[in-house]
Amino acid sequence: METTMNARGPAGVLPSGSAATVPPAARVSMALTGALLAGVLTSFGQSVPALSSAANSAGPWFVVATALCLLAGARVGRVALPVAMVLGVVLLELMHVGYWATTNLRGYPDSLSIANFWVLVGVPAGALAGAVAVSIRSRDVRWRGVAMGATAAVFIGEGVRALLQVADTTGPSTWVVEIVVGVAVLVAAVLTARTPVRRIAALGTGVLGTLGVLAAYLALAG
Repeated sequence: METTMNARGPAGVLPSGSAATVPPAARVSMALTGALLAGVLTSFGQSVPALSSAANSAGPWFVVATALCLLAGARVGRVALPVAMVLGVVLLELMHVGYWATTNLRGYPDSLSIANFWVLVGVPAGALAGAVAVSIRSRDVRWRGVAMGATAAVFIGEGVRALLQVADTTGPSTWVVEIVVGVAVLVAAVLTARTPVRRIAALGTGVLGTLGVLAAYLALAG
């Protein structure tokens, strides 16, 4: 009698060359869970002197939100772009929820309201994180330099603002490193662009974006 085996092969092992596909709902669930966990870790990170300033900065959160959008399966498309931007906002606000809940459970009173500075900033920052994730996934390389320029702007803009307003209490080291990272990302964006127009687009996004981030900080934070 002929023996038949299922598609997974003996003992449920996947055949060579095949890969299990993670369902979209699972990817989104992992991203949402990751966002809450990032908020939890931020609360604890602020208690570590060497990490306190970095844990209290927006740059790392922006990178995490972008990475989680990619994990969730951000794709290119007329509908996919706004969906990714909304997801980016949701992820950043979930980070706030995780941070708020953990901080209060640890005995440090913290409030979370629609008027909170970080909650307000989370809307444009989250939308930008979603857009950057889509640009990274895009087959059109023209958008990748712009995405890298926008990411650089977040780091440089925040770093400059911190040096101007909070370095006296936090020290300048974290913010100098953040600016250096942002400049490195921007230089990489310009150098990897294949045409002069794309180089100008990447550089322009980085410079104008930096001014925009700095202006938003100064306007909202005072």
